[in-house]
Amino acid sequence: MKLNPLSKNGPLVSVLALGAMTFGAETSAEEAGRMLDLFAERGGTLIDTADVYGNGVSEEIIGDWGRARGGLDDLIIATKGRFLPPAGSRGASRRSLMRSVEASLRRLRVEAIDLYYVHGWDRHTDVAETLTTLGDLVRAGKIHNIAWSNVTGWQLERILGTARQLGLPAPVAVQPQYNLLDRGLELEVLPCCLENNVSLVPWSPLGGGWLTGKYSPDTLPTGKTRLGEDPGRGMEAWELRNNARTKAVLETLTSIAERLNRPPAHVALAWLTARPGVASVLVGARTCEQLADNLAAADLVLDQADQDALTKVSSTGLPPYPYGFQEFWSEMDVWKRLGT
Repeated sequence: MKLNPLSKNGPLVSVLALGAMTFGAETSAEEAGRMLDLFAERGGTLIDTADVYGNGVSEEIIGDWGRARGGLDDLIIATKGRFLPPAGSRGASRRSLMRSVEASLRRLRVEAIDLYYVHGWDRHTDVAETLTTLGDLVRAGKIHNIAWSNVTGWQLERILGTARQLGLPAPVAVQPQYNLLDRGLELEVLPCCLENNVSLVPWSPLGGGWLTGKYSPDTLPTGKTRLGEDPGRGMEAWELRNNARTKAVLETLTSIAERLNRPPAHVALAWLTARPGVASVLVGARTCEQLADNLAAADLVLDQADQDALTKVSSTGLPPYPYGFQEFWSEMDVWKRLGT
């Protein structure tokens, strides 16, 4: 599987990463172990979890699997902290992150975490405190690289600017939602990443299942799928995405997939892995069968015409102000390059 660097100084990671959010919740330890075996056999290197996934069980499953195979040194292990602070602490405070990292190290059975994400912005904690804590953990050899998840453009710029000002480690990656149905990060977050050479590792690349072809804009989903079990699933809710734009995207996606004799999911993943700034894409699954199908997308490279067609049909358009104004008067061309 193709490997890409995270930022200039980060590790090399596989273009498809294994998201372990289902481990210990929707996926049993036994099935998770088979999925991890399959991922490693197919050349995957980046395994992504978090302390909140299964309330720590996801990390434990990965740690137990690693011990059984003789270690995790040949893989890049990413985890996150922020949303399980100890009583009396803010999520990204020094006290919280120090304890969270120690707990993750124990569960993962490793001496150091290759890639540690702060799982979201903490408005109650000065980002300088968070970065100083992460810098201390890097110097102590407990974290190798830092990253952030779910931030806005101004928040990312605050993080990067504070790291530069204080001489602290800066994020090598950002983990946002990004797919053909949700390109909102292209307004601010992605331009900030491109300007500062920060890599993207998107989650929800298949739009909560919409881009697999399993849902129809005309029929409320049912059965044992994420939206079938919970049609109102947060920002992935069926009603939220059941609109004309989604229908147009699905029509183009399906047309290209049929012509290439590939599943729509493969085409959606290929579009995303080719986007500027994207280093690796998280693929999650409940079963080995689902994972195997997603991993089979790793060899698909779309020609420029198909890439452009998907970019055009999924474009949300540029808001006239301030973005259209900036594009015209300040000659900002990033959004034209992205096809936003």
